[in-house]
Amino acid sequence: MHSKDQICYDEYQRTADWLLSQTRHRPNVAIICGSGLGMLAEALKCQDSFSYADIPNFPQSTVQGHASRLVFGELRGKTCVCMQGRFHMYEGHPLSKVTFPVRVFKLLGVQTLVVTNAAGSLADSYSTGDIMIIKDHINMPGLAGINPLNGPNDEKFGPRFPPMSGVYDKDLRKMALDICKSLGYSQFVQEGVYCMVGGPNFETIAEARFLHKLGADAVGMSTAPEVLTASHCGLRVFGLSLITNKVVKDYEDQEKVDHAGVLGVGLMRSETLQTLVTELVSRLEINNNRVE
Repeated sequence: MHSKDQICYDEYQRTADWLLSQTRHRPNVAIICGSGLGMLAEALKCQDSFSYADIPNFPQSTVQGHASRLVFGELRGKTCVCMQGRFHMYEGHPLSKVTFPVRVFKLLGVQTLVVTNAAGSLADSYSTGDIMIIKDHINMPGLAGINPLNGPNDEKFGPRFPPMSGVYDKDLRKMALDICKSLGYSQFVQEGVYCMVGGPNFETIAEARFLHKLGADAVGMSTAPEVLTASHCGLRVFGLSLITNKVVKDYEDQEKVDHAGVLGVGLMRSETLQTLVTELVSRLEINNNRVE
């Protein structure tokens, strides 16, 4: 579907070269911040910050709650790059542009991708404000053939048919659960399956019921394309969803979700998420300029 929007290797390389010429930082870890979660970037020390508008070939984010900055810096001694705002299919971007930064990160030397999002809960046991460690996902657009890997495959990044079983790194998930236990977060931390839908509308009741029956615990409008692309080019992946609302699955329920409410929950849990991600990054072992 998006083959006409295929991006050549040289474009990724030009963007990576430009960034490397503008900062002394050489990141091992990349963090993508979802709606209302951009405060993670503020934790970086010795920052170099770039507006997306100033970065060659970078798309622009148009969503409230996304600051549209790429921030380089140090987090507990580890060099990171943080997207303060991501791109979405519903903004009109082809998936090659939505996932463009991930391949640039690979060329910068990144080995681990931490991806966060705001999501609605489908699981009855989840509460607003919970944090869900993503153990797997259902990529609804991908199942319909809308895939960032459509078109000719570039072997410089990865194989034609990448496996996706176990894409969310088991060791990183265990590490995060151990951190949550030590910090006293366990009572509001879940581990579950994220489902991506296209958006920008929130789900109908029938759609919510359908997704729940498929095995999804939370639903949102991002993440799967970036994770798919990261896995294709050999990055380790760790994902977090902040549960910002309960998805309505009952026709008698009068509750409605809105984007302002999503951002409000992000603000409420900002310090908790920052602490968790910071502690996780601090425990990553880096050998020979690689995150192992």
